[in-house]
Amino acid sequence: MAPELLDRARAHGPGPVAPDVLARLDGADGPVLVTCSTIGAVAESLAPALGVPVLRVDRPMAAAAVRTGRRIAVLATVESTLAPTAALLAEEAGLAEEAGQAGGAAGRPLSVRTHLVAGAWALFEAGDTAAHLRAVAAAADAVTDADAVVLAQASMAGAADLVRTRLPVLSSPRPGLAAALDLAARA
Repeated sequence: MAPELLDRARAHGPGPVAPDVLARLDGADGPVLVTCSTIGAVAESLAPALGVPVLRVDRPMAAAAVRTGRRIAVLATVESTLAPTAALLAEEAGLAEEAGQAGGAAGRPLSVRTHLVAGAWALFEAGDTAAHLRAVAAAADAVTDADAVVLAQASMAGAADLVRTRLPVLSSPRPGLAAALDLAARA
């Protein structure tokens, strides 16, 4: 996705960038994998207009999280990702319940706690990837009362290799790409 779209979505919400997302994706002749968690829901909603499947990279991760349990901690480095990720988790929990796969704590409501990893985005923007990932890993290690920790942005995935927590720490790139490849094979 284009950085200017993320900047606008961060400032004004993801909805106003829908026309630009549609223009960028127009002409796709096969499934599209959207890696931006902030804009993912908007892009996914454009699938009917595009005539091709659109998959958010974080959807398979969210599905795995709700299968793991009902208490989910969401970590993000930009605030604009928190609400879309929490909404996606709630949506996936509803889908799991409809399918009779309510996860580790059937019958209990989903509990999503969001955490902004202060200063991590500035490190990422400055190109200090190692410090960015250490900050995210430290935030994940600080979570104690959850069934799973979700790293809400694809850029955070490397932090999963640095954590010490025994909690499952889920990131989006691998399951998202696997789901996209499966979708492409079926298309």
